[in-house]
Order: sequence, then C-alpha cells, then structure tokens
Amino acid sequence: MPLSRLPFAAIVAIATALATGHGLAQKPVHPPVRSQTPTLKAPPSKEKDKGKKKGKKRKRGSIALNEPTRRTPSLSILPRKIACPEEMVAVAGRFCIDRYEATLVELETHQPLSPHYPPTHKLTLWSWEKWQAAREEAEEDSLARTMPLPPFPDFQRQPFQIKAMSWPGNLPSGYVSGELAQVACRNAGKRLCKENEWVTACRGAKQTDFPYGPRYRQDACNVFREDHPAHILHGNFSANHSDPRLNLIELDGKPLLRATGDTPSCASRWGDDEIYDMVGNLDEWIDDPNGTFAGGFYARATRTGCDARIRTHPFTYFDYSTGVRCCKDPDPPP
Repeated sequence: MPLSRLPFAAIVAIATALATGHGLAQKPVHPPVRSQTPTLKAPPSKEKDKGKKKGKKRKRGSIALNEPTRRTPSLSILPRKIACPEEMVAVAGRFCIDRYEATLVELETHQPLSPHYPPTHKLTLWSWEKWQAAREEAEEDSLARTMPLPPFPDFQRQPFQIKAMSWPGNLPSGYVSGELAQVACRNAGKRLCKENEWVTACRGAKQTDFPYGPRYRQDACNVFREDHPAHILHGNFSANHSDPRLNLIELDGKPLLRATGDTPSCASRWGDDEIYDMVGNLDEWIDDPNGTFAGGFYARATRTGCDARIRTHPFTYFDYSTGVRCCKDPDPPP
C-alpha cells in the first residue's frame, strides 16, 4: 500500500518503532550553516482582503486557547557554579539547557536533516507523497499550487538515527513528536527538560514572567504574529498542519519562523550568558509522557510568556510548530 494511503495515526506510530539507539555527545564535524532552503513570500490573499477597509490593521494571532492561568512554580536558585557543555547554559546552579532550539542531524555524520519534514525516513516520504499530491489538486494559481515543496537530503530516504544539536543561525527542526524529541536528546547525551526546569530557565536569573521582564511586550519574542501560515497557504487556521511548506511562509517580506538566535530581544539571561527563543519561534516538548509542549510558537495567540503550555496532544503528536530543546545534568566537579 502506498504511504500516502496509510492512516495518519498509523504513520505517526511508526515514529515510536524507529525511535531507538543511543549515542554520546560529540562536537560537529563541520560548522553549522543556515538552512539552504529558500523562503517564499506569500502573495496577498484575495479572499482574506475582500471587504477590508484600507488602512485597517491585520488581526494578530491564530486560534484562541484555554491556557493555564496559574503561575508554574520555579526551582530555587542555588548559589553555586556548575559545569556545562559549551553549547549549553548553566541554570540556577542546578542543570544545563541548550542555548538554542534544536537542529536535528543524522547521528553518525551530523549531516542536518531537513527541518521541514518529520524526522524518520518513512514519515518523510509519507509527507512528501501526501503534499505533492495535494499540491497538484490545489486550485490553479493558488499559493498551495504554485509553492513547491522543500527538498530534503537523499539520506533521509533510508533509515537513520537522529541527534539534537544546539546551533545558532539555523532554522530549528519542526514536525518533531515528543517521543522523537526524547530520542534526539538522548542520542546527544542529554534529556528532555522537566517542566519546572524549563520554566526556571525561561524566566532568567530575575525570575520574571517573560524572558525580557515582568510584563508582556508585543514583538519582543517571535510569538503572536500578524497571521498564521496555514491561513496564508490554505485559507484555514486549523487544518493542514503537516504541510512541509508552512515554516517557509513569509509575511510582508519577513519569515514567520526565524533562525535560532535571530530574536535577541527574547533572551533569558543567566549571568553573562543567554538562552534564546524560549518563548515563541517553536513550541518545545518537555518531559511529560502524557504530552506537553511549552513556550508557544510564532503564530500562537498567547501572552502568557514562560507559562504558555499545550497539554491537549499525545506524546506521539507532531506538526510544523513542535520542536525541542534539551537539558542535561551538570558535569561532576573535578
């Protein structure tokens, strides 16, 4: 049976079976580079602009969500120094966390995967087949028809193992399930962050509700953007979230998803170091087998900062907005 005809739930379940293998953290064998996949600007939508008054501002955000109203407890900050790998930041004298959202790579060669496809070979091929067929059936001259699917490296057609790397200047990897996020961190010699670790790191040394301070500031982080990529590409906020083109959409000449470290105003400060994009850019899976991701992604209509959570999807779920950042226990003192 062609992959495109398999039930979606069955395809997603394949990720669990493929999520095996262990590895130790290693330095990259080549310097990280920016994604070479070109971005495309969305043309004005005739349907969206119909009846719009000239000069009226575009409504921000995507779908309203019932997010928690209570403040998640932080860990107490210990007055001690801890040793962390160079790509990680020491937090609260307790643990280490990746400075940037993860770029997923092949375990042995460190060759980057395409950030636009789910990180197994079967899911990559399923996505390509499904959305190539959907593109050919889309309305003539629509963006869903004219916008090509992004390429992916040849090795992604065969079985491979994944590893999470924390690199600046790359598009972070989306389409990651909680189970595969866990595998990617483990293969890097790390682990998923616990919820109280994640929120402690996000709030910075001053423990404010947002990485940059105590009150919400529009556009300080890459969240609550002016439009939603599925709305721009397909005319529907709430469907087609596995389309590999979504994180390539631009609005007014600017990408909706930004490269790691490209929003310096959204940095959680710890001493002389900073953690980037814990709010916005991509949602990040945390250590919860029932399924929780944190921080909000670029088009989510949230103003809850470090307390932003989604708990409505299982650990096997993935879409364009789900990524990962790893934690690690500190190295023992010499």
